[in-house]
Amino acid sequence: MMAKKKAAYTEPAEFELQILGALWEHGPATVRQVMERLSDGKERAYTSVLSVMQVMHKKGLLCVADERDGLAHIFKPLVSREKIVVPLLSRLVTKVFGGSRRAALQHLLHDDAVDRAEIDELRRLIDDLEARNKKS
Repeated sequence: MMAKKKAAYTEPAEFELQILGALWEHGPATVRQVMERLSDGKERAYTSVLSVMQVMHKKGLLCVADERDGLAHIFKPLVSREKIVVPLLSRLVTKVFGGSRRAALQHLLHDDAVDRAEIDELRRLIDDLEARNKKS
């Protein structure tokens, strides 16, 4: 039997995505700071979060910064949000919406919580996309 080759890139698990999200949003942080910034509000043991972040370090998703916060290590993401999110969203749109970006956006914007500032920003993004398409 042939040994499996180690994948060059491992897609982050759901909890790893939350950790990356906290680091992308707020910048480099200690394990405790990441715990405080997790979006799901669940209580987790420090050692559990540390363990996951150490695995992420081994996977090449995080690095340990040279500087420290007292004795605590500071972790930084090694992958950009775009590198992770673009393929993840593309697969989701393909699987769930048959590749229709319009249908996916309709579902995202169906929520009444979309405020005026978000609508204005979306309009700017669409205007920028149209301008780029006219140039090509």
